[in-house]
Amino acid sequence: MSILSNPFFFAPAAGASGKQGIFAFGYSAAVTNISNLVSTEGVVATDTAGVGTSRQYIGACAYGGDKGIFGFGNPTTNISNLISSSGVISTDVAAVGTARMATMSCTYDTDKGIFAFGYTTGNVSMSNLVSNSGVVASDVTGVGTARSATGTATYGEDKGIFAFGYSGSPTNVSNLISNSGVIATDTTGVGTARQYSRGCTYDTDKGIIAYGYTGSNTAVSNLISNSGVVATDTAGVGTARRVTACTAYGVGTGIYGYGYGTGNFNGSNLVSDAGVISSDVTGVGTARYGLSACTFG
Repeated sequence: MSILSNPFFFAPAAGASGKQGIFAFGYSAAVTNISNLVSTEGVVATDTAGVGTSRQYIGACAYGGDKGIFGFGNPTTNISNLISSSGVISTDVAAVGTARMATMSCTYDTDKGIFAFGYTTGNVSMSNLVSNSGVVASDVTGVGTARSATGTATYGEDKGIFAFGYSGSPTNVSNLISNSGVIATDTTGVGTARQYSRGCTYDTDKGIIAYGYTGSNTAVSNLISNSGVVATDTAGVGTARRVTACTAYGVGTGIYGYGYGTGNFNGSNLVSDAGVISSDVTGVGTARYGLSACTFG
């Protein structure tokens, strides 16, 4: 089975607000560990040589107020890599928790993170908290529908949401994360059921989840209020694609980059502080998919 024909090989970062962003890892002609920095103005830089184990379908989030973490991924693993406050990716950190791919992550409580859901030999719902010093905790028993390839975002400045994903078919259920890192039971789905979407924070306290795969690629988006309510679909803007990545940058703004459309993609789409996605920006760096992104600095 080819990498592009296996439904579990399209995984979906999310993040808290921050001044700069970073895209890293993914799959181009093979798994990679290259990265691309995002400036405070949303400009994507050329490739930076990779650090850490090359992999795809990983999660990422900010922690500690100015740092980030990439974790899990395929080849199925539970290693992680910390990102310094200057955007430097560290070497691999010893594995913690159940090895899995297509798990996603977001920031909560302003300075901590959580990885949850994913795929091992089947969909799972366990989670792993990340401390404000970047330490990944052991597994917490899963809550909500076991699934993989979810979209995530931080909202309300200190809470998070996991939404959409694959549970045997695309779904639109969501699960809120409290400011103590507790995952709530399923909330009835809103919007187009899909997998491999991505999300980030905008306007400092709201979220957006966009793009994904319904059986075909889509560019549809859903805004998340500062109380965690998912809005109905907003018409898609930009190249329809899946397994893109998304991070906040600057103050109140975000960016989607890379993904798989009709092939590997390296364009980007900016998200305004009103949650409006822009048309495509010319691509920079290696076209790839299955990467992740977060803020730092």
